[in-house]
Amino acid sequence: MTTSVPSSVQSDVSAKITVTSREFLDACRLFTHEEFNKVPFAGSWTPGQVAEHVYKSVSGMPSIMKGNVADTSRDPAAKVAELETIFLDFSTKLKSPDFILPSDKKHDQQEMINALSASFDQIIEIAETEDLSLTCLDFQFPNSGPLTRLELISFAHVHTKRHAHQLSKIKSALG
Repeated sequence: MTTSVPSSVQSDVSAKITVTSREFLDACRLFTHEEFNKVPFAGSWTPGQVAEHVYKSVSGMPSIMKGNVADTSRDPAAKVAELETIFLDFSTKLKSPDFILPSDKKHDQQEMINALSASFDQIIEIAETEDLSLTCLDFQFPNSGPLTRLELISFAHVHTKRHAHQLSKIKSALG
């Protein structure tokens, strides 16, 4: 038996991913073309690599959320608080799964922004129109298993917010 997601929760998650995605894209635009591919300090990614990492994390989400789904036998938001705790703790350094690690290539800033924008737009549309209580079966989230649409969108929000914060620190370091 699926517990439906209240419309207020659906509106809230849609608003959050909308705001966070716009903030991230705006943060990407703050860099010059040269800065976008510049390592700001030892051990850091370039802004372009941060953007690629976020892109890799969100670009496949629409197909996962539109793919095979099933009724959810638990609270559809059960893992949201855990995701928030992990990803919004900016004092910890997290290790990225290999499949979303960025490459060492030069990144075209406008192409990356356009690709990110298109992916975020698809996620926002799903957040606004789909049943967020359903569990997505086509992807096993690391250490958590399959997530609901609500939880995946919440992940996109907190993960993107984390990396917007990272871009802010990189911008400060680059001057």
